[in-house]
Amino acid sequence: MAACLHHPLHYHFLSISPNDLVGTLKSSSNTTKTTTKSRPEPHKLGAQSLRCEQKVGEKRTAVSSGKDSLDICRVLNGMWQTSGGWGRIDREDAVDAMLRYADAGLSTFDMADHYGPAEDLYGIFINKVRRERPPELLEQIRGLTKWVPPPVKMTSGYVRDSINVSRKRMDVASLDMLQFHWWDYSNPGYLDALKHLTDLKEEGKIKTVALTNFDTERLQIILENGIPVVSNQVQHSIVDMRPQQRMSEFCQLTGVKLITYGTVMGGLLSEKFLDTNLSIPFAGPPLNTPSLQKYKRMVDAWGGWSLFQVLLQTLKKVASKHGVSIPTVAVRYILDQPSVAGSMIGVRLGLSQHIQDANAVFSLVLDEDDVNSIQEVSKKGKDLLRVIGDCGDEYRRA
Repeated sequence: MAACLHHPLHYHFLSISPNDLVGTLKSSSNTTKTTTKSRPEPHKLGAQSLRCEQKVGEKRTAVSSGKDSLDICRVLNGMWQTSGGWGRIDREDAVDAMLRYADAGLSTFDMADHYGPAEDLYGIFINKVRRERPPELLEQIRGLTKWVPPPVKMTSGYVRDSINVSRKRMDVASLDMLQFHWWDYSNPGYLDALKHLTDLKEEGKIKTVALTNFDTERLQIILENGIPVVSNQVQHSIVDMRPQQRMSEFCQLTGVKLITYGTVMGGLLSEKFLDTNLSIPFAGPPLNTPSLQKYKRMVDAWGGWSLFQVLLQTLKKVASKHGVSIPTVAVRYILDQPSVAGSMIGVRLGLSQHIQDANAVFSLVLDEDDVNSIQEVSKKGKDLLRVIGDCGDEYRRA
């Protein structure tokens, strides 16, 4: 989903101790709540639990809540790029490209109801897998979609009809994961929608219920209402480390995982933009896609193009040391952060591909010197939690 960054947002710090979390979950699992109780002083996690989590070579992982569990590839193929603005997508070329990604082990695809033909492409793709590939590959394929409804009354029938549209387009009896987005927190209808989604999960129409672009406070409210959320998809990159300031700590306490997007910033975190000066017209690569334009605004909010060049130079040194690319280092760094289950790389199906770079992520090991050098530059930027707000607040600007 694209969003422009305009106005700084205010935030307040939410913290919760493990004991308080257990108490609130037990006492409120059957009661709808839209406000939070006063919280104790921030719970301090030990230094050990805040270290980067290196799971080198682990290509798949599970996101789970209670009896609900779904294993996914840790590098996901993001399909926002099918929605227009990145070049014309040819249907046959796109599906063939999806097959190449799946054959290479990159078998988890992320899409949304509003990403143009993304769900339809997945439906064509999954049928080709059923016909032309062995059952072992079919078992590895995952299709994660999002539902972004308008702010209307969330009745059971409305939710059911909306989900049935995605099931039909994707040609599946049960959605592997339904990631839910809500625009306006002042409208508590998101709790009604999530309860209806949970009912559909119990009926077998959805395998796992998840969120996208929810903040820490609302995630807590949702869990307190007994919604079995397995993950929250949020913007997270070396530039945008907001998820590690509030969200990750809460996720470590609850078991909710993070799936990240914007991790290579639409391609800004790449050799293509190294040693470029965008202040001179036509001197650098054009910012000619919605994602490049979006994440350039994020760079401006963080510290500007000069500091970003220092970051790219640092990443290039690390990449050269390991014989990989800048995007590979950028993704590995975020995958190693606490609570992160997977990171998205956008795919321009049939137009370009990055299978080699994506698969190189799994064998890359960032050592202490690598991590320290990246952190040193990252911390020179502004605190985006203070500038923008918590996860997802960029979509709910004042």
